[in-house]
Amino acid sequence: MYALSYDIGTTGLKCCLFSLEGEVRMVAGHYATYGLHILGNGGAEQEVDDWWHAMEECTHQLLEKTGIAPKEIAGIAFCSQMQGLVLVDEQGKALRRAMSYMDQRAEAEMKETEDFGLSVAGVNIRMLLKSLHRTHAASTSVKDPLWKYKWVQKHEPKIFAKIYKWLDVKEYLIARMTGEFIMTPDSAYATFLYDSRPGKEGWSKELCRMYGVDMAHLPRIIGCDEVVGGLLPEVAEQLGLVAGTPVYGSGGDATLIGIGAGSTRLGDTHVYWGTSGWIGTVIDRQKVDLGSMIAGIVGAQEGKYNYFAEMETAGKCFEWVKDHLVLDEINIYLQKKDVEHCVEAEYISLYDYMSRVVNEVEPGCGGVIFTPWLHGNRCPFEDPKAAGMFFNIKLDTKKRELIRAVLEGICFHLRWMLECEDHKTHTSNVIRFVGGGSLSAVTSQMLADITGRRVETIAQAKDVGALGAALLVAKGCGVLQDLEEAKEMVQVDHVYEPREENRWIYNRNYEIFKRLYRTNRKNYRLINQE
Repeated sequence: MYALSYDIGTTGLKCCLFSLEGEVRMVAGHYATYGLHILGNGGAEQEVDDWWHAMEECTHQLLEKTGIAPKEIAGIAFCSQMQGLVLVDEQGKALRRAMSYMDQRAEAEMKETEDFGLSVAGVNIRMLLKSLHRTHAASTSVKDPLWKYKWVQKHEPKIFAKIYKWLDVKEYLIARMTGEFIMTPDSAYATFLYDSRPGKEGWSKELCRMYGVDMAHLPRIIGCDEVVGGLLPEVAEQLGLVAGTPVYGSGGDATLIGIGAGSTRLGDTHVYWGTSGWIGTVIDRQKVDLGSMIAGIVGAQEGKYNYFAEMETAGKCFEWVKDHLVLDEINIYLQKKDVEHCVEAEYISLYDYMSRVVNEVEPGCGGVIFTPWLHGNRCPFEDPKAAGMFFNIKLDTKKRELIRAVLEGICFHLRWMLECEDHKTHTSNVIRFVGGGSLSAVTSQMLADITGRRVETIAQAKDVGALGAALLVAKGCGVLQDLEEAKEMVQVDHVYEPREENRWIYNRNYEIFKRLYRTNRKNYRLINQE
């Protein structure tokens, strides 16, 4: 018996098979990439067919690679990027390219709706109180899907008139697989139109009226671990699967990565470092910190919430370093070395080589500090105009110090969010570290040193979201009685203790790091205004 998981990321999709016999264990996976279209007006879009073609490719390759019979697959689930906007007609056909969670073009629509009269965090006080009462949160970011919806309403009225349902990323793919239009509570909550009060869970008529949202556009809500329906025959043929295979409601990445990390009990904290990055702590009642843009979001576990703080670009910063500092863009080389593909290579990837190189640089990077805000920022400050910078470069600064400064800057920002969470709840002294960043022992030790916390990594760190999705299928099949059991099922493979000798220099640089935004906020707005 197997679970088939699709991990839908920002720039790629991974299809994974997990065995459900006795324990939830990954058998194999296959990865495919697709594009992200960054527009000059702050837009960020994706082609829905790119997701689908990646699913087809990965599914066929995975079945061929493993030889597992499709009839042995007990269920299909997704772990997906969240806060996208996919508008579809009655046949489930996308009316336009999907708007990514990174899309930030609707600043004017947000201001027209919320920013008037007496306001807090840019939200009219009356609207803020209404939202807080029903959701324990409020839409304070131009990147929230609500404003994408309002942007289409204003700028693309012909498309808007054809809308049947408003879906998120995985919900679109589920509709294509089953013919059912649904949304899970975590995705619904991320629209800021979902009433999360116990006993009143569901779409809020009052909030829809307040924001001018047509409730007919909103799909029915089902649980993350509930079965939506069976795989349609024509879709099963496309994917090489069996018609009628159960498809689960599934969850977003912010929901399932914590479960895949085994961070499922009250007070457990995990750190995710992928394209974006975040801190999540399990709490039993909703909390909100508007000043730091942190909220207790709805997840897959009944009666539990994820106190969630997000940074927009984490691993994306390291990718930027690879493309623009490590690789030579103007074809001038002192020495060209293929560290990944040559026969005698001792490195499994270019990122592995980069980690080894920065480990030779002293902590603190000779005083160089990097701010990882390459596409604006959400927490602990919301500012789409914020940008990255290298601070304190001198004549003797080397490229290796710049590269290490990027990693330290990401860790400084994670520490900042961790400390902001501590204002309203108690984060754990031991944190689970997952995502691509945790694959590097150098980065994992750096995170321990900078945060002062014990850091644990897991074997399935890069596929942690897919593992979380598989655990939903395991619960649906009775392999797990409760998702809390994930704590025992997810095994720790490495532990990193903070080193006292690095504390003083990291503390000094961290304090300067936090000041860099405050002292440059007006400069960012002035230089990045349209």
